[in-house]
Amino acid sequence: MPEDEVALMRRLHEEHADVLWRYCLRLVGNDRAHAEDVTQETLLRAWRHRDVLAGPSPSVRAWLFTVARNIVIDDWRSRRSHPETPVADVPELRTTDDASDQLLLSWVVAEALTHLSADHRGVLLECYYRGRSVAEASQRLGVPEGTVKSRTHYALRALKLALEEMGVSA
Repeated sequence: MPEDEVALMRRLHEEHADVLWRYCLRLVGNDRAHAEDVTQETLLRAWRHRDVLAGPSPSVRAWLFTVARNIVIDDWRSRRSHPETPVADVPELRTTDDASDQLLLSWVVAEALTHLSADHRGVLLECYYRGRSVAEASQRLGVPEGTVKSRTHYALRALKLALEEMGVSA
């Protein structure tokens, strides 16, 4: 390797590598392996653009930070458009489909609904059980849409509290 390239590599390492790695670590939410990958890719791109490395130190660092940021953004966009399902997250297949869990849960929710006021119970039945929109529930219950929305909010809070009192947790 020519002597000027060795000097350029030494300068890149001494002046920028550590700071660049810490910057990449912050960019990727302290994922050390990902930060190392981004840093390595950034330094590889810097090596391919040696003309940038010959500039003043502040402009080199700004260029490196911009490249690292773009790499992280590209990775994020790629993962978002091609989501992967990790093997550990694949749900297990049920061997029996007797729906007993669903039946028990519906009984518990039905019991919790009896602890709510008539207004709260009515709005939950219209919006969730019968699947009506806020406008439709408003017409059926004879109250303004805003009332349906606020009752739904408070009814869900009351239902959550009733379920917690019954020992059910999410």
